[in-house]
Amino acid sequence: MLLLRNGLLFDGSGSQGVRGSVLLDGERILEVGAVVDRSDYRVLDCEGLAIAPGFIDLHSHLDLQVLEGGRIEKIRQGVTSEVVGNCGFSPFPFIDDAHGLQEFAAGILAPGDRWNEGWGWRSASEYLRAAEERSSKMNVFSLVGHGSLRVAVAGQSQVPLSSGEMDRISGLLEDALGAGCAGFSTGLMYAPGSSAGSDELEHLCRIVARSGKLYATHMRSYAGGLVAAVREQLALARATGCRLQISHLQAAGRANWGLQQQALDEIEAARAEGIDVEFDIYPYQCGSTVLTQWLPAWALEGGRAAMLSRLRDRDRRRKIAIEMDETSAQLWSDITISGVETARNAVLVGKTIAEMAEARGVEPAEAALELLIEEEGAVNVISFNQSPENLRQLLSHSLCSVISDGFHVKGKAHPRLYGTFPELLGEVTRDWGWLKLPEAIHKITGKPAARLGLRNRGFVRPNYFADVTVFDPAKIQSHSSYETPDREPQGIVIVIKDGRIVYGQGA
Repeated sequence: MLLLRNGLLFDGSGSQGVRGSVLLDGERILEVGAVVDRSDYRVLDCEGLAIAPGFIDLHSHLDLQVLEGGRIEKIRQGVTSEVVGNCGFSPFPFIDDAHGLQEFAAGILAPGDRWNEGWGWRSASEYLRAAEERSSKMNVFSLVGHGSLRVAVAGQSQVPLSSGEMDRISGLLEDALGAGCAGFSTGLMYAPGSSAGSDELEHLCRIVARSGKLYATHMRSYAGGLVAAVREQLALARATGCRLQISHLQAAGRANWGLQQQALDEIEAARAEGIDVEFDIYPYQCGSTVLTQWLPAWALEGGRAAMLSRLRDRDRRRKIAIEMDETSAQLWSDITISGVETARNAVLVGKTIAEMAEARGVEPAEAALELLIEEEGAVNVISFNQSPENLRQLLSHSLCSVISDGFHVKGKAHPRLYGTFPELLGEVTRDWGWLKLPEAIHKITGKPAARLGLRNRGFVRPNYFADVTVFDPAKIQSHSSYETPDREPQGIVIVIKDGRIVYGQGA
């Protein structure tokens, strides 16, 4: 047995910390509180340290990396459970071959050298089995992605699904949920999911509602169309009864910051009405995605080869550039290149689109399109999205869970991949005082556990699985930055998953 002795115990509920001990018996928590020492216990002294549930990342894109036992960028932040399959991207299912799935999802799930590694699983059950067998240091919960489902039945087409295709996508969704997926996700700013109409989404959300699982959505807009996008998702929840999680809620772009309060008003009113809706956000003003998200949806029809053909056509490229300038929520100086495929363009990593355009002597939109051609569509970016005031309002809201939304790039990843949870507990909570420590811990433990419907994780309670993170509240801090993101945080002392130390003393 393992005794974590005399720490400041936070149970994950948001309650104040109390001095106490936690006794672990194998993979379960046996006792919590005033535990009497015995000579046959292995004892870890936690004097001056916080004992909390293992952190749960409700939204990440490490679907492939969680299968690599040696990856520690999340474990060393105190994370013991990872929720993948977000924003419509999951590495399953495919029907005939995985090529279409790989082309669709590679920019988020498998950047860089993974493009040709042959990843992909035919079904949710195959992926979940691989996760159980290969992810010994992390609990993996997966949503099934709407975009991946759509590619499986209709490729990259952006036309409404036929009745036969609807039957097939419904069957695949039911199979995935039945196999153990934690829910369903959409990415309505990404083709081909962006072409789904209300009838398609309502039909699929009814299936999710019947399963009692979670529907998480990357909405159609976080910019000028934010309020309309929120209303669309609330209408889906109202019509179907599904449990709705709005992914990374924010008002992106300076001109749109004033829309955030309207969006929150809509969400709070729906919640008061009885709609089961919450949201999440990462503790950073900048976001990260693929550069193709700035292209109009029609330019992405048919997949990567068709997109590149349009970009190489001078007239269509000019039309695309005009639409990008007209619709972008950010200034081109707000968008920084974070990842590319080729060695010759690696020098651009860390430069903004505006800086690249000036060096090339062309307009920024044209420079962005040139880069997409050169990199065959594989460009990752970091975008400045929101104000500190808006970020504080979101993080401190009672309906908010805190997430990383992290993924790897061939270049410099967003620092959230390496530092989200120490950033939250250190700078945001301790230094800035935006949250109280029990509340911050709740947003990365008990609250996400409740959203997932977990009944045995997310809290330090007897008979729960022994997922525990021990940290130093005075020292916890992220050292990740946009310039050097992959630096190890400090202050995480011990991470225990299912009763086994996976990071820190004794690992």
